[in-house]
Amino acid sequence: MLICRTTGTVVSTVKHERLHGRKLLLVRRCSPDGKPVGEPFVAVDTVGAGEGELVIVAEGSAARELDGTRSAPVDATIIGIIDSTAIGGKLSFAKSREAGA
Repeated sequence: MLICRTTGTVVSTVKHERLHGRKLLLVRRCSPDGKPVGEPFVAVDTVGAGEGELVIVAEGSAARELDGTRSAPVDATIIGIIDSTAIGGKLSFAKSREAGA
C-alpha cells in the first residue's frame, strides 16, 4: 500500500465496461507527512476521496480485490482516506491540522 495525495480528477467517457460509474483520480505518492515524492498516476476511487486528500492506495493484484474492482483492468485503487500519521510516536500529519491551516 502507498500513501498518496489526490491532485485532480480524470474524466474518461469512453472506458472499459467494468470502470463505468467509477471515479478516477490523479494521485501522487507522498511521504508519511504528506510531502510529494513521486510522479502522478491514475487510481480508481472506492471511498469517495476529494481533491487534495491524503489517501491509501493499493496497487497491482491487491487493487482488484474489492467488490467494485474485481475482474476490472485496474492497477491502483484508493482504499482509504488518511486522518493522521505518526512517526516514532510523534504526529507527522493530521487532517484536522491541515484543514485549519
